[in-house]
Amino acid sequence: MLDPPLTPHGEKQCRDLCDRFPFHSSIGLLVSSPLRRTIQTTLLAFEPEISRGVRYFALPEVQETSDLPCDTGSNLSVLKQDFGDRPVDLSLIPDDWDSKKGKWAADHAAVEARCRETRNWLKSREEDHIVVVSHGGLLHYLTDDWTGSGKFQGTRRPFLRRVKKMLFPNAYDPWYTGTGWENVEYRSYHFVEGDGENASLEETEESRQRRSEKPLTKEEKTQLRETVPQDGGEALKI
Repeated sequence: MLDPPLTPHGEKQCRDLCDRFPFHSSIGLLVSSPLRRTIQTTLLAFEPEISRGVRYFALPEVQETSDLPCDTGSNLSVLKQDFGDRPVDLSLIPDDWDSKKGKWAADHAAVEARCRETRNWLKSREEDHIVVVSHGGLLHYLTDDWTGSGKFQGTRRPFLRRVKKMLFPNAYDPWYTGTGWENVEYRSYHFVEGDGENASLEETEESRQRRSEKPLTKEEKTQLRETVPQDGGEALKI
């Protein structure tokens, strides 16, 4: 199914997140992937920010990493029809954002480049606290935090993965990587000073303690990062 919406259970999870998220009053900007489910998540989970007029951009660079129909966005004209009367700014979405080609391709190099561009865009913003609503696969690239990335490996869409592997044996398949992110999980990051154009992110101490995660050393991060596939094939096996 192309760009499916949230299920009723997903909508309930978003409302629950809204109730337990402790930082509503400090958020100065909302950003999400333009897929239906992430737009809906933002509108439901961050309703307090929406109500007080916090600006909300749909940002195509943080769309999901795979090119499966469920991870491919709707055409811009469809988004304008469905969300044109909602408080989400669609002006940053180009007509070809859903093509999964070129800049928007579902391959390692393209995803990395989009995430680097996103980090620099976020860093250039004047707001101190920004919410980014995205997808488990993409968030590992955006944060360069690969802890738990094999958590759900081999459990999601096994039939579709086998079919795609037979049809496109050399294609990059993010489903093999899994993700360490739960649905409606939130974490906090800050930018690393002096990191130049890479604009690296580091998880805050409060966020790590909240999920009982021990921080990785620079060497451990490098070792995890090197397990990501460069040109297709199976990915993380940690």
